[in-house]
Amino acid sequence: MSRSLVIGAVVAGALAIVGLSSVFTVDMTQQAMVLQFGDPKQVVSEPGLHFKLPFVQNVVYIDKRVLNVDAPAEELIAADQKRVVIDAFARWRIVDPLLYYQRLRTQETARRQLATFISSSLRDVIGRQPLTALLIDPRETTRGSMRAEVLRNLSQQVNEKAKENGIEVVDVRIRRADLPEANSQAIFQRMRTEREQEAKLIRATGQEAAQKRRSEADREATVIIANAQRDSDIRRGEGEAEASKIFSDAFGSDPKFFAFYRSMQAYRAVLTDKTTTMVLSPDSDFFRYLDNIAGMVGGSAPAK
Repeated sequence: MSRSLVIGAVVAGALAIVGLSSVFTVDMTQQAMVLQFGDPKQVVSEPGLHFKLPFVQNVVYIDKRVLNVDAPAEELIAADQKRVVIDAFARWRIVDPLLYYQRLRTQETARRQLATFISSSLRDVIGRQPLTALLIDPRETTRGSMRAEVLRNLSQQVNEKAKENGIEVVDVRIRRADLPEANSQAIFQRMRTEREQEAKLIRATGQEAAQKRRSEADREATVIIANAQRDSDIRRGEGEAEASKIFSDAFGSDPKFFAFYRSMQAYRAVLTDKTTTMVLSPDSDFFRYLDNIAGMVGGSAPAK
């Protein structure tokens, strides 16, 4: 290989390196800061291919999208002296790349700075509002407007502080507002005690009502049984009176047959009872109808 070819290849390689070091591209989601020996020289916001001085200038890319930052949850004291744990987050973007780079340089530093701003603003805003302003019932527009006012004041305060660093805070939101764990346990225990007392009261009221219904039912049953017993005694008395009247009429119309009928009933009651022993004289008047069957109807003297 000739010397001229080697020199040409070296020159071409050097030109290629210089050319590549002279261009850079900017994405639609980025903006570029051109630095010369560490000093900012140019801010490029338009996407596409751009040029810079090779070797003496370098490019730092800065995100121009809306970014998120989560502030650490912390316990604060509201205006009514009630403690509350606030978990907040913010959405932000870089609007002044030069100022941002001079003050913060990296997103990690920016996030730490914003978290500090959010924390201090939370203490100021929450300290001037009661706890009820943070707790929203969807049916209550008053509390909703109070919470919106709290968030608006919070966003304004954080944004005012962040502007000094070339950052615009789009919004600050409270993700969660809870009572501290100790307070939550105490409130839970109090609510549990109240529910247990309410349950005992309901049970006692139910038992009292049940006892009352049971007493009324027993009283009604006693009255019904007494009325039924009275009616049955009346019906029985009327039946016995009717039976006595029938017997009396029968005796008056045919005394002999009535005496015979009563004797037959006595025989049935006595002679069918196998557990009773009777000792009677054979000529007792009790057996007069058994001595002479014919005498039961005709009434003649019994045959010996």
